[in-house]
Amino acid sequence: MGSGQKVAIITGASGGIGGALVAAYRGLGYAVTATDRAAPVSGDSGVLSVAADVTEAGAGDRVVGATLERFGRVDTLVNGAGVFVSKPFVEYTDEDFELVVGVNVRGFFEVTRSVIAAMISREGEGGGHVVNISSTLVENADAAVSGALTSLTKGGLNGVTKSLAIEYATRGVRVNAVSLGVIRTPMHPTDPGGFQAARHPVGRMGEVDDVLRAVLYLEQAPFVTGEISHVDGGQSAGH
Repeated sequence: MGSGQKVAIITGASGGIGGALVAAYRGLGYAVTATDRAAPVSGDSGVLSVAADVTEAGAGDRVVGATLERFGRVDTLVNGAGVFVSKPFVEYTDEDFELVVGVNVRGFFEVTRSVIAAMISREGEGGGHVVNISSTLVENADAAVSGALTSLTKGGLNGVTKSLAIEYATRGVRVNAVSLGVIRTPMHPTDPGGFQAARHPVGRMGEVDDVLRAVLYLEQAPFVTGEISHVDGGQSAGH
């Protein structure tokens, strides 16, 4: 693989959004490391599939190490791995907490720490871009959705997006987030009665393509960092 080819790492790459992001970055000409708990299936020589549980210590180093061995560099990370557990707050269990914090926070930390270390090691030609997948529930609490653990963990991602954007601004590393409403994925394949559509001022659910457009815009916007880009059909603006 030529050293000039850019390389993206996508976590949660077996999911609807994650899998689409792999294809989208390949469409930009990037080589891609696709990682999930089970290695995503791909017959594309430009895609390296790595099985990794991002909640486990050492997973980030292993994914980044495999990427550097295969492709020689890392330019972009999209933290697509995430879980959503909806329950009344007092009904969350310790196991729920460990799961959601483990994937949404520990997983972010584990992979992003290793990726940024690799990015800044390429002084002179280094830098890169980190994109975090967040949720509009952080800023737009919804009485119809009991998602306190999502707000707790994704709110942390919004905060650290800005913090890292400033910390690494002079070293060529940009950090942004895409904050989502309800997207039509295998988790929400249909919308009986239009309940999910009605939660968005524009009157429809989001599509995976809406997410891809936002991520690829940020990828190709070198003057944008520390941005929380809302892809939520107007939810964050009000009802």
